[in-house]
Amino acid sequence: MLRVITGVVVAGGVTYAGWRFSRRKSTQYVYMQSDGESCPLNILTRAEQLSKLQSGEVYDILVIGGGATGAGVALDAATRGLKTALVERDDFSSGTSSKSTKLIHGGVRYLYKAVLGLDIEQFRMVKEALRERANLVDIAPHLSSSLPIMLPVYKWWQVPYFWSGLKMYDLISGKQLLKSSYLVSKNTALEQFPMLKRDKLCAAIVYYDGQHDDSRMNVAIALTAAKEGANVSNHVEVVSLLKEASEDGSKSKVRGARVRDTLTGKEWDIRAKVVVNATGPFTDTIRQMDDPKQPKICQPSAGIHISLPNYYSPVSMGLLDPSTSDGRVIFFLPWRGITIAGTTDAPTDLTFTPHPREHDIQFILQEIRDYLSPELSVRRGDVLAAWSGIRPLIVDPKAKDTQSITRSHFIEVSSSGMVTIAGGKWTTYRAMAEDTINETIKVGKFDQAGESGTLGLKLVGGKHYYPTLFIQLIQDYGLDEDVARHLANSYGDQAPEIAKLAGMTGHRWPVIGKRLVADYPYIEAEVKYVIHKEYACTAVDVLARRTRLAFQNVQAAHESLPRIVEIMAKELKWSKAETKNQLDAANQYLESMGYKARSEVRDVPISLSYNEAQAYLNTFKNFDRDGDGHISVLDLRKVLKEMGEEVDERQLRDLIAEVDINKNNTIEQEEFLQLMSGIKTGVIANNRMAAIMERMGEHKKDIPVNRSGGGV
Repeated sequence: MLRVITGVVVAGGVTYAGWRFSRRKSTQYVYMQSDGESCPLNILTRAEQLSKLQSGEVYDILVIGGGATGAGVALDAATRGLKTALVERDDFSSGTSSKSTKLIHGGVRYLYKAVLGLDIEQFRMVKEALRERANLVDIAPHLSSSLPIMLPVYKWWQVPYFWSGLKMYDLISGKQLLKSSYLVSKNTALEQFPMLKRDKLCAAIVYYDGQHDDSRMNVAIALTAAKEGANVSNHVEVVSLLKEASEDGSKSKVRGARVRDTLTGKEWDIRAKVVVNATGPFTDTIRQMDDPKQPKICQPSAGIHISLPNYYSPVSMGLLDPSTSDGRVIFFLPWRGITIAGTTDAPTDLTFTPHPREHDIQFILQEIRDYLSPELSVRRGDVLAAWSGIRPLIVDPKAKDTQSITRSHFIEVSSSGMVTIAGGKWTTYRAMAEDTINETIKVGKFDQAGESGTLGLKLVGGKHYYPTLFIQLIQDYGLDEDVARHLANSYGDQAPEIAKLAGMTGHRWPVIGKRLVADYPYIEAEVKYVIHKEYACTAVDVLARRTRLAFQNVQAAHESLPRIVEIMAKELKWSKAETKNQLDAANQYLESMGYKARSEVRDVPISLSYNEAQAYLNTFKNFDRDGDGHISVLDLRKVLKEMGEEVDERQLRDLIAEVDINKNNTIEQEEFLQLMSGIKTGVIANNRMAAIMERMGEHKKDIPVNRSGGGV
């Protein structure tokens, strides 16, 4: 009878799935509004963009750099009717723009400095940022929203001090105010943020700022620029600048650049009347390409962030530590199912792949411990990912440290006519771009150029987005709720286009949407979509900038990598050699995100008592079924089978690899003891092998062997 019922359920599910699938093919889901526009994005492919860039046509403006500022400059220029080109050495948002705190904010700490130091420049920057904050939330509602942030107060005299400061923050926002700040009692603060340390807590103040998906926002700006007619391409680097004599013959002028497609090696010239340098931390590299004698104006500063499990913070409340042990501030924010903590602020060397430093990670963890309840153990092993972003700060010769350097932007026109935009912050990218093009119009004498059209211009995905779009995705396509929410909040009105590409799962529910990795809402159809519609060219483009898996959980990103590469290889027709190169490059990138490839216990000293070590060695022997001093895949399969678990070969090898330091595909006694010691001290958390060992004697069937675990 059970088999009959099961057969009916499965058959019914398959019939329903087949009906849905055929319905999707026969029905055109084109979302129409009263203005007659449909949602599907219609822009040039990357190959078509490259063809345009190689045509020999002279552009009005060539933008170097595809971060938030560079993409914003290209968009602003395109809306004014200027013929615009943009090239980016790596990927859109591959640098600083993808490694922010994910806040759209005016800068509470900058307001404090403005008031305390009577600094009118800082005050104007805060006011401008608050205006731009409101605009950014409006033009990309799918990627941004308001977020309440709690500032806990532990001294009574600080209550009126912080309250008045945040009320001033509200006042400066004016009509662009997101929501008013408010004071809460100790009990209310603990209700809203239960993880908070209660000892000596007096009260708390909650204020509102914006939050966004920084990388996807950057990509949306670049796509909108392309939609407005700009020719844009990632993975195209500038080799040298092109110069011509001025009309009077007195000086040479920059008139374009020699560029190289980093994916194919092909080189060509792009000619333009004006070149704009918007390369962030690498500003001086292009400036000195123009004039080697130019003094440097940028001081690179490293900002470290870490990702922690979502239980470290409420799902809709952030936390601000206004004064850390060294005088900086740290944010503690919920974001895409995790908790982000950061940032640090320290001088650093310039590099394309900055790595987070261990002492910075430990600094953030210690500051978190000081603000969270002692009942919550803050463990190094809970760090799911860690990254370092390099801020392009403008050098002030009088400044003693990077915290004193202004975040205001700076526009320079060189003697050869190249325009450089430097400094600034993510939130003010649009205002920076507008100011840059205003100056560029003067340099290029573009009298025909119109006014900037970017204020209020909806970005790709935002025009026809509405908050309940995810419900329509569930009802029309049969997606899991978390997947539908993710697609709606990542792609906006383009989400149905991804749903149409999604393959059937073969289950009763969800009907479509095969996941790239368990526990995260990313599906295989996204990989195909971002290749053809969002210019994703490499596995890292997908892992880090189109999805955000590398920032959420670097171990999960590593597990999803083979399938991502498999899909991309098929879509882009990669050779076996290129497929291997992509895997290697992605693994190298994940190292910069805190992933210790297959060796999370490498540096863990064995710190166990004699009795503890003997007990763990006895456990080891229970796994070592053939008594050869190693736990092999075969040993592990036998143990799991006795526990009622059937695990495939790949999962078994992944379990072994989490502990296998010397990469001989087995676990040796010393490696096993290092694992146990690391778990005891908190350096390692949620390790899957450890979970199996703890449950070994219970023989339960709910061991989560398929869940990603372990910190970085």
